[in-house]
Amino acid sequence: MAGRKGPLDFVRPHLLTLAPYEAVDPPDVLAEKAGMPESQTAKLNGNENPYGPSPRVAEMIAAVNRMHIYPDPGQVAMRTALGEFLDVPMDQIVVGNGSDEIIDLVFRCVLGPGDAVINCEPTFGMYEFTAHVCGGRTVTVERDERFAVDVDAVLAAVDESTKIVAIASPNNPSGNCTPLADIERLLAANVLVLVDEAYVEFGGTSVGTWVARHQNLIVLRTFSKWGGLAGLRVGYGIMDSALADLLLRAKPPYNVNQASEAAMLATLSDTDTLDQRAALIVGERKRMSAALAEMPGVEPLPSEANFLLCRMPEGRGKAVYESLARHGVFVRYYSRASLADYLRISVGTPEQTTQVIEAMIQSLAE
Repeated sequence: MAGRKGPLDFVRPHLLTLAPYEAVDPPDVLAEKAGMPESQTAKLNGNENPYGPSPRVAEMIAAVNRMHIYPDPGQVAMRTALGEFLDVPMDQIVVGNGSDEIIDLVFRCVLGPGDAVINCEPTFGMYEFTAHVCGGRTVTVERDERFAVDVDAVLAAVDESTKIVAIASPNNPSGNCTPLADIERLLAANVLVLVDEAYVEFGGTSVGTWVARHQNLIVLRTFSKWGGLAGLRVGYGIMDSALADLLLRAKPPYNVNQASEAAMLATLSDTDTLDQRAALIVGERKRMSAALAEMPGVEPLPSEANFLLCRMPEGRGKAVYESLARHGVFVRYYSRASLADYLRISVGTPEQTTQVIEAMIQSLAE
């Protein structure tokens, strides 16, 4: 048939230029590239919890006897448990396949063609990525030289097309929190303010309880970092009950599987263990920061998260990153020009901290 269309001719035009999210390779792939056993490497590029989940998680997953039954689309058990844990009403909570899914749901429900998300760069890449997928656009407001949000510039950028202001606090990749007074100022604008608290258990203060007095506030949390469930994908959002109800209707009906639900509930039954592990990570963060700060040309930035953003000697960011990889230490390097001399290093076990310090000394000397 003349003029037959190919499959991409049916795709929305803005998606044809979509660049993939810059994810990290799994540890076996990284070890193979380095030419050494995985056991000798330190994967510190994904901000995962090196201690893994609560021991109760495996026990509770093993006890699940409903693998052949669809999970509860209303998420009643999970939302009830989270409501008690957070001291917020369960009707303000939506659970997702990672907090990434909550970002996707919010953006899909809110953004129309031409609608804008204000993004404070550098920050978590999923805000810009998801806005693009959903057909919206991103208005970038650069953070200052110490990666603080320029609140005056954000407010000046708000116009009739602005629907969402996205703020990661603590921010990824810089680790700094946005002051509560600044979040209050943003909430006074006539927009939705999405505060992503993925790392809040390692420092900073949550605004999750603010939803009762700020209908335009959405707070994101995750079990990937503090809870050690990155591989099971469980996150949630706290928001006005009317918006939560809409997202519950708009989401895929069975978006959180039985194993992930069991893991989340087990995690909430063992918060003391996870808080103790978070304290260990904070201690290693301080140790690694102090050691790196002693190295010539290296500046670790203050962090309230489970990682450090470190400035390398001028012009040597990528070279040090590649050298660390040859020594079996895998950290995060960014293609963004403003981060060319920075590396983000996740905080691991004491043994991994020692491995980072030793590999960094060797890499800087090369």
